[in-house]
Amino acid sequence: MNDAIDELPLTEEWFYCIEHGSVETRDGCKVTDRLGPYPTRQAAAAALDRVEDRNDDWDHDPNWNDDQDADDDGS
Repeated sequence: MNDAIDELPLTEEWFYCIEHGSVETRDGCKVTDRLGPYPTRQAAAAALDRVEDRNDDWDHDPNWNDDQDADDDGS
């Protein structure tokens, strides 16, 4: 194995568990129940706020607004 790689510091990653509503490390709940990874505990704690902001942005993005073509018959 490459000794240089083995000497790199491990970075801690944080996740937000949507099942329990809590912040956890990699050893937490199954991956399908969590969001992340995030670089800090604080960023993971704000995960749902970030999801809400992104969803709001996407809902109001004119390039991705499916409703504007609802009356279009495709011709």
